[in-house]
Amino acid sequence: MIRNIKVEPLTETPVNRQQIELVERKGIGHPDSISDGLSEAVSRALCAEYIKKCGAVLHHNTDETQIVAGRSCPAFGGGEVIQPIYTLLVGRATKEFEGVEIPTDAVALSAARQYLRKHIVDMDLERDIIIDCKLGTGSSDLRDVFRKDSVPFANDTSFGVGHAPFSELENIVYNTERQLINDLKKKVPGIGTDIKVMGMRDGDEITVTVGCAMVGRHIDDMDSYISIKQQMNNYVHDLALKYTDRKVNTYVNTADNYDHGSVFLTVTGTSAEMGDDGSVGRGNRCNGLITPNRPMSMEATSGKNPINHIGKLYNLLSTKMAMQIVQEIPDVEDVYIRILSQIGQPIDQPLVASAQIIPKKGTHFESIRSEANAIIDEGLANVVDITKMIIKGELDTF
Repeated sequence: MIRNIKVEPLTETPVNRQQIELVERKGIGHPDSISDGLSEAVSRALCAEYIKKCGAVLHHNTDETQIVAGRSCPAFGGGEVIQPIYTLLVGRATKEFEGVEIPTDAVALSAARQYLRKHIVDMDLERDIIIDCKLGTGSSDLRDVFRKDSVPFANDTSFGVGHAPFSELENIVYNTERQLINDLKKKVPGIGTDIKVMGMRDGDEITVTVGCAMVGRHIDDMDSYISIKQQMNNYVHDLALKYTDRKVNTYVNTADNYDHGSVFLTVTGTSAEMGDDGSVGRGNRCNGLITPNRPMSMEATSGKNPINHIGKLYNLLSTKMAMQIVQEIPDVEDVYIRILSQIGQPIDQPLVASAQIIPKKGTHFESIRSEANAIIDEGLANVVDITKMIIKGELDTF
């Protein structure tokens, strides 16, 4: 099979050497990330139920989850949620197939609660949040698209984008939020899950600004709050220096005003309790970052079906292939991959798969072109493996 793969050299200053670079990550407890996480958890649970009941994944999309912020009265040593956060699980799902009824709403609600229990650990699921489910009916007539034994057809004329490797700043921003949650929070429970990290590099100087919703019941008073902030600041600074030799400045909760007693204190560890709404696709791309210096797709990845939805498959596939290229071809400095589908055509035969590569100085591009072409061709030939990895929860979508 001959695929339309185009590999070309890109004459451009690599991001790591550009004057200004901006990178953002919305942490797992940010309202937009909660929406992403719930949508993907529901989709994976539906996939498992469909396979169990029908032997194949049926048509569904759960990528429209909405979060409406509640109201709260946070306080040191306690606080309470006055008006619960409202969460609406919405989308489309096949509810009956060849005489088999599928309990889609029950599956969705169970998956949502399990997700929140695991990841938004400071929230009381009995008091602090209302979870509603309004999944519409998907079309079982689409079963010809969801065939088990053939490559699916693209659901849309759309594209996916990926890049590699991560720059120093991208590594710092991504790992700052992940390490604060996976490491420091275990020692300092006053740290909430709603952590937003914004990184800026101006030449050889990096500034990392962290916004963190603190959990009031784990913090005794203002002095304790300030102490935790300083501990976080030191932790973030030390972590950043593992990824760069550049000068690093770090800041935590810069809007705090101690004189007025105004600090980022919450009951649940997320700003969704007190004014911040959330929607799928408004936060991190599928690589976990928001990167205005890089090409990005506006498609939401989380919650879309993993069988033929290009907005999910091609974003994840292009990112995976880009990473493989930089790992296997040492002469590549930066690579950008864009894959464009055509509705109704097999997803392993895109209209074009484009790779733009910034080679290291003094390299012979034809050898790079040949190796990159082979990696992309293999990735497309095995695109259904992405589906399997998604269903198993082996790929992050935000």
